[in-house]
Amino acid sequence: MNRATLYGVTVCVPAGHAPGRTYAERVIRPLRDVPARPDLLLPALAAALAGAGPAVAPGSTAGTVGDDVAVVVRTSGSTGEPRGVLLSAAALRASAGATHDRLAGPGQWLLALPTDHVAGLQVLVRSVLAGTVPTVLPPGPFRAAAFAAAVGAMPAGGPRYTSLVPTQLVRLLEDDAATDALRSFDGVLLGGAAAPPDLLAGARAAGAAVVTTYGMTETCGGCVYDGRPLDGVSVRLDDDGRVLLAGPVLADGYLDRPDLDAEAFVQVDGVRHLRTSDVGAWSDGSLVVLGRADDVLVSGGVKVPPAAVESVVASLPGIAEVCVVGVPDAEWGQAVVAVVVARAGTRPPTLAEVRTAVTDHLDAAHAPRHLVVTDSLPVRGPGKIDRRAATQLATRQLERNAT
Repeated sequence: MNRATLYGVTVCVPAGHAPGRTYAERVIRPLRDVPARPDLLLPALAAALAGAGPAVAPGSTAGTVGDDVAVVVRTSGSTGEPRGVLLSAAALRASAGATHDRLAGPGQWLLALPTDHVAGLQVLVRSVLAGTVPTVLPPGPFRAAAFAAAVGAMPAGGPRYTSLVPTQLVRLLEDDAATDALRSFDGVLLGGAAAPPDLLAGARAAGAAVVTTYGMTETCGGCVYDGRPLDGVSVRLDDDGRVLLAGPVLADGYLDRPDLDAEAFVQVDGVRHLRTSDVGAWSDGSLVVLGRADDVLVSGGVKVPPAAVESVVASLPGIAEVCVVGVPDAEWGQAVVAVVVARAGTRPPTLAEVRTAVTDHLDAAHAPRHLVVTDSLPVRGPGKIDRRAATQLATRQLERNAT
């Protein structure tokens, strides 16, 4: 063991958890419910990561876990009922180390995401392991002005990083001062939801060092950056195109749900993999995530992946955000609907313009048959679009239009 001082506490830092033991064979460790506040979480995380304190469950539930579990994080519920994911200290250290290796090394982080979700929690974990104290945005709704002010208060020297979701990036690029603040970062991790190509292009053209991330709570957050796995992480696609992930960043399993463990974690060629809910493809050696397998629509007998349609619609002038869903239709089975948010001060494209663009890039079967314009898209968790709620929103709007 190594001795280290973290947030004023000297602890013994183990090299990792003991291999080869089943969950039932591990020593029981208390699980402490810690409010999802950075000032309370930081010392608790430091002790948990070092094995010198209870495991931490930010804003979740207390109980007991295996001795190698450091954190229990609730999923957003986007793939069903929220569940507690068991993250070991070794997995969290592997994730943080691989992230810093891919970027410019350990540095100073700005926390702009909620800490009861893995993306925000990882900002704290990386800070603990880097021996730095993160700068934290004030509580309340996300504001570009508050972001710019917080960036101005960050300590000087060393690499600077932050982690955002696409909706936050959209707002920052609409504000000159916030855009200037974005340029000061050596890395801006962008995840939580698919980012439209024009948003990425606009951010990078503005000088922001944006890095797209793909991952989930079960992989300690992002484990594929700009389509390339982090060091130690491997990606493969099964015969159905389902994304399988392996490596030291994988979770131990789910809290009190061994049945879910058996469904989510599979052995492939003798290696433990997470079988995700996503379908992917390879493009020039990079992983392209096409969307969730159960999000694929069937319209007129044709499979329509929403992400492909969203990519085209998002590139049209006047579109700030888009979610493509399917609503019941007597003729087509499911009718493809584009639910969009217009950019401030602009008009969204017409349905005819949307259909033409999608037909030209994909084909007529993928082209939306309805267009619904709304002020905002429903979200679940830190920036994840709630597709079920968006479908309900579209259905209600179309029913009103029909009366």
